[in-house]
Amino acid sequence: MIAIDTQILVYAHRRETRWHERARDRIAELANTGARWAIPLHCLVEMYGIVTRPRVYSPPSTPQESLEQIDLWLESPTLTVLADDARTWTTLRGLLAAGRVTGPACHDARIAAVCLQHGVTELWTDDRDFLRYPALRTRNPLIDVQPGRAGERRVRYRATAGGTTRSRNPSTARS
Repeated sequence: MIAIDTQILVYAHRRETRWHERARDRIAELANTGARWAIPLHCLVEMYGIVTRPRVYSPPSTPQESLEQIDLWLESPTLTVLADDARTWTTLRGLLAAGRVTGPACHDARIAAVCLQHGVTELWTDDRDFLRYPALRTRNPLIDVQPGRAGERRVRYRATAGGTTRSRNPSTARS
């Protein structure tokens, strides 16, 4: 199951963003495949908070516009909203400790924990901070246009003295 992170939702909602069309189209493609997909409840709340905040967007989305957008996503019969429960803390605690997470980065750890708890195989995000959770496969759907499978080998780019090179390494399968 693929889950969608907050910023992808924001881009899909706000037309003036650089990635609006790509994000909107990718979510629509996912919703129309018939496969189960997910949005963590925390991401829906965070998206609402971002797009309705005047300091972030001028003018911000109205509460009604934001709620209508969320309602449209929730109409997808294959969408699952992922929520925390009493078991989430155990997973979250492990991620916080292993990733040495401090400050606001704990919110990303919470998203990762709920995704792992619910069997998400891939999180669509443009936030590289999720790379600190190797158990959760991530993909940026704004630049990675082909959907993938969990565990598939991925190309990793690394800087070298002569420029950038590509390497395939089984240890980087989740990056």
